[in-house]
Parts: sequence; structure tokens; C-alpha cells
Amino acid sequence: KLYRQSLTFLAQTASLDFVNKRLISILIVEDEEAIRSGLIDVFVFHGYDVDGAATGPEGLKKALTGKFDLILLDIMLPGMDGYEICNEIRARDRDQPIIMLTARTSDEDIIQGLKLGADDYVAKPFSIQQLLLRVEAVLRRSQIGIEQAKSIELNNEVHIDTENLSGHN
Repeated sequence: KLYRQSLTFLAQTASLDFVNKRLISILIVEDEEAIRSGLIDVFVFHGYDVDGAATGPEGLKKALTGKFDLILLDIMLPGMDGYEICNEIRARDRDQPIIMLTARTSDEDIIQGLKLGADDYVAKPFSIQQLLLRVEAVLRRSQIGIEQAKSIELNNEVHIDTENLSGHN
């Protein structure tokens, strides 16, 4: 835990994402411990607030709290698969950004995931850089990206209202 707190601190001091005061929150639902913990470390390092879940039911319970700006969702999970989770999330929240992250790469799997409402579909193995860019792109198109773009605050000194194209200090 101390390691992750240190990574969060380093990411906040090295990135401009912290100027908006609230870290973007990501839920990673992945049953493979090595992948889940590696992704948590990567996203924490890049300035995100990250939580993880190892099973389908645990992932669904956390996802339905509504506190995550984006969900990275594996398909093959114990207890409930990612398709079911995506379907349940979409039944309650049509706007929740979801990226499916899976080893299942057939056209049928990809089509099913996207038809259920996933915003993107990333096949394992994947490039960390590409995944980070896809997360940024999905967030940009989501409500959180729109809200963050409306107002920028720098070092508690300068406030820029991008909606009205004005600024003051």
C-alpha cells in the first residue's frame, strides 16, 4: 500500500492531471493477479485513482457504486463474465465508460462486447502505451472529459473558464 501511495504522489507531482484537484478514478476488473496489479501500478503512476476487483460479482458490485470514471473489464472472470457485467452496468448507466480488456479476439467476441455497450475493446497481449492512449481517448469523449475541459485551475492561482473563454487570478 505504501508503494502505491508513493507512486500516486510521484504521479501527481510529475503530471498536470492533478491541477483539476480530483484524480480520475478507474476500476480494473481482472482475475489474473499479475495483470491486475501491474495495471494498477501503471495507472497509479500515471496519476489515476485506481481500484481493482478479481471476480465478476466483486467487479459488478464496485462498478455499480457509480464512483468510477472508467472501467477496464476482462471478459473471462470467475462468478460472472464481463459481458454480463457490461450488460448490467449499461442497464443502469448508459454513459459509464467501459473498455473491455481480454484475450478473446474473435470477431464474434468483439462484436458482442461492442454491441453490449463497451466503448473500446483491447486484446491481450496489449501495449501499455496503446492502452493508456485508449483510456485517455475514451475519457475525453466521456462526460468526465467534457467536465474537466470546462474549467482549469493551475496551482490555486489561475482559473481558466474554457466554456466562456475567460481567465482570472
